[in-house]
Amino acid sequence: MSIQVLKPKFHVEECIEQVRECLEKGWTGLGFKTVEFENKWKEYTGHENAHYLNSATVGLQLAVEILKKENGWNNGDEIITTPITFVSTNHAILYENLVARFADVDEYLCLDPVDVEKKINEKTRAVIFVGYGGRVGKLDKIIEICRKHNLKLILDAAHMAGTRVNGVFPGTFDGVDVTVYSYQAVKNLPTADSGMICFKNAEYDEICRKLTWLGINKDTYARTSTQGSYKWKYDVDYLGYKDHGNSIMAGIALVQLKYLDEDNAYRRKLAAIYDSLLSGNSNIRIIDAPYKDECSYHIYEIEVKDREGLLAKLAENDIYAGVHYRDNTEYSLYSYDHGTCPNAHAVSQRIITLPLHLNLNEEDIVKIAEIVNEFCK
Repeated sequence: MSIQVLKPKFHVEECIEQVRECLEKGWTGLGFKTVEFENKWKEYTGHENAHYLNSATVGLQLAVEILKKENGWNNGDEIITTPITFVSTNHAILYENLVARFADVDEYLCLDPVDVEKKINEKTRAVIFVGYGGRVGKLDKIIEICRKHNLKLILDAAHMAGTRVNGVFPGTFDGVDVTVYSYQAVKNLPTADSGMICFKNAEYDEICRKLTWLGINKDTYARTSTQGSYKWKYDVDYLGYKDHGNSIMAGIALVQLKYLDEDNAYRRKLAAIYDSLLSGNSNIRIIDAPYKDECSYHIYEIEVKDREGLLAKLAENDIYAGVHYRDNTEYSLYSYDHGTCPNAHAVSQRIITLPLHLNLNEEDIVKIAEIVNEFCK
C-alpha cells in the first residue's frame, strides 16, 4: 500500500451520528452545531470570540477586510507577510487592494523578526504571521515589533490546531488581534473543509458575523424561536458574503476536537522518531520547532541538496512526499518582491515534506527514514 504525505483519519461512526442528528433535526446550515462548536472551541483554546466559517481562506480575507475598514487603511497600504506559505495567506491581502510586502524566514521557516522590522515603512499597517507546520517560531518578537510600530497582527494558525506555548494557545497571546484556524480535509482537525476566525475585539467579531451572512443583522438561527416560529424581519447592514460554516461540518469538527490532543501527541511521537533517525546525517537539515513538546506538527520538513532526486527515490518505493511551500515571490502575481527574501528563496528549492499522519505507524517512519538516509549519504 502506498504512503501519502498527508491523509486524514476520521472517527467515522461518531461523525456519522453527528451528521445523522443534523439530518433528523432538519437543521444542516448555520446555527445548531456551528454554535456548539464555536463554544467548544472557545472552551478548548481560551479565545473569547470564535466564529465558524466555511474555510480558513475566507477567514484570512475577512480578517484583513475588517481591520482595514475599522482602522481606516487605504488602498495601497502594506501588510508584511511570509513567502513560505500557501497562497491563501497572501491572496487575502490582495483581495482588499493592499500590498503584500514579503519578509524573510528564520530557521523555523516562520517570519524573521529582524527582516520584518527592516521592511516596515510609512505604509505598513499590519503583519501576518504564519505558524508554519504548527511552529510558533519567534512570535513573541513579532508581537514586540507590532507594539513598537503600532501595527495590527494577524495570526495565520491554519497549521496550529492544538499548538501551545507553556500550555497557552498562541492565538490568545496579548498583542494578537485576530487568529484564523483551518479544519480543511487534511489538517490536524479535519472536516471536509471549514475554519474559525477569532477576533480579540468583540465588535469586530459581531461585524464578521454579519459579513459572513450577506450583511444581514440577524442570522436564521437567531431568528428562529424555541417554539419554531420564524421572525422574518431583519436589516442588511453590510454588503456581505456567504462565508459562514454549516452544521454538517461542525458536527464532524465536534468529534475530531475530542481527539485533537491525543492525535497531536501521536504526531509528535512520529516526528521524534524521524528526528532520532535523521539527525545524525550531515546532509540533512531538520526544520526544528521551538516548544516541540507542544507543537501540533501538521507537517514534518527537512532540507536536502537534491530534493527532486529524493522525491523520485521515495516514489520508487511507493512513498509520496511533498513540498510546502514554493517561495510565493516566484509566482507572477507576487514577482514584484522576488529576490527580497534570499533565505526563503534558497530553502524553498530544498525543503521536502515527509509523510506524517495518523495512518502511519512507527515501522512506516523507520522505512521512510532509511530511504532518506541512504539517498542522502
